[in-house]
Amino acid sequence: MSNTAGGTSGQDRSRGRGPGEPHQAAIFDLDRTLLTGASTPYIRKALAAVGLATERGLPGEGIFLRIYDTLGESLPHMALARLAAFASAGWPVEAAKKAGELAAELLAPQVAPFAGVIIDEHRSAGRLLVLATTTPHHLIAPFARALGFDEVVATRYASRDGSFTGRLDGSFVWSGWKLAAVRKWAAEAGVDLAASFAYSDSVYDAPLLQVVGHPFAVNPDPRLRALALARRWPVLHLDVPQGVPKVAGIEPFDVAVKLVRPQMMPFARFDIRGAERIPKRGPVIVASNHRSYFDVAAVGFLAAATGRPLRFLAKKELTDAPVVGYLARAMGAIRVDRGSGTDESLSQAIRALKGGDAVGIFPQGTIPRGREFFEPVLAGKTGVARLARASGAPVVPVAIWGTENVWPRSAHFPRVTQVWKPPRVNVRVGEPIPAEALPRDAAEATRVVMEAIMALLPEELNGKREPTAEEIRAAMPPGRRE
Repeated sequence: MSNTAGGTSGQDRSRGRGPGEPHQAAIFDLDRTLLTGASTPYIRKALAAVGLATERGLPGEGIFLRIYDTLGESLPHMALARLAAFASAGWPVEAAKKAGELAAELLAPQVAPFAGVIIDEHRSAGRLLVLATTTPHHLIAPFARALGFDEVVATRYASRDGSFTGRLDGSFVWSGWKLAAVRKWAAEAGVDLAASFAYSDSVYDAPLLQVVGHPFAVNPDPRLRALALARRWPVLHLDVPQGVPKVAGIEPFDVAVKLVRPQMMPFARFDIRGAERIPKRGPVIVASNHRSYFDVAAVGFLAAATGRPLRFLAKKELTDAPVVGYLARAMGAIRVDRGSGTDESLSQAIRALKGGDAVGIFPQGTIPRGREFFEPVLAGKTGVARLARASGAPVVPVAIWGTENVWPRSAHFPRVTQVWKPPRVNVRVGEPIPAEALPRDAAEATRVVMEAIMALLPEELNGKREPTAEEIRAAMPPGRRE
């Protein structure tokens, strides 16, 4: 029989299948895959709470776990996990199950941000959700049930007269034995592994990854990373959007924050105020006006001031460009192709927000040109309102000005020679607007956001005036006239 964790039964999860067709499944490993790190400290804490262990752990365990979180599984680590069954001899089964309930509460905050997004996508596609892990079944089943998993394939401890015996009930669910356990479950549940998905961080799960139709190396250890490269398996990190690379837990934004400083651009002076108004965690939409190609740098330094990455919607001309485009995508830029006729960019932005990321957007869509550049009333497209409605994320208004003096619309490159008297680039951050405070009508909600941005601009930019012919030329694309 299959090891059911609870939630919707496999018989009910048949959307997308024809009569008699086999199920598909999405199979997840636990540590460093579904979770951002090891489950051991949290399970130990739960066991200690019911009197089955101490919280201190073994000497040197902290260093051991840090190595595990960075490099993944090793044979010594798994040997200790195998010996844990012997240590459970005499434990009351009911006390251990209570520890599992407590562990579920402790582990919930450790779930990788984008794991929930992927789980929801598989659930919507009608696939069975399976947790396949070495972790003992009685300690992890409540956690799987809380996440809505349909099945748990896990190591089971033998019991007699209400207590564990110190032996296993079946095999140790790891490496090739994990594949055997999953195959047994799949045969009983009518699941086609060749059409299914599997996610793991460990090279020891390579046997399982090799038999499914859609393998994913998640936060892979060095050997699995090499295998994934050789086999062209997708590599994911479920704490960042798809496409953002990470090495040893570091993404390009982390490097950029350390290396790229405003002082490296002596042709501009940055005056950024209100960065503390952008929430430090959780989904948020950062909406800014658009005056120059240099706005990207201004918003980038704003993101650096907050200490959190900002996934910006950017035109395909930027994301597809050589070198610069790769760097933009590595930072999490979301490609916008206005000629595609689809909402793919908004879908990717919503996905990033559901993963708890900050998403940046220029609601105007493009830099106003000619006389339109000097209009005091800012007109925005409804994308920002649609993002807020779909994700429930607050919108933080941001006003930028002065960037046009560094990189006018008419110039191919910024004015990097203005080092003796650099123009000032101003960035002002307003109070967050809760999504529920925005009008239901997208156009009206967009107007509210744009007015919040305009309120942050200086008085001279909020009044109507007649621009000079030279100012109009500077606000036109290179080589064009009004």
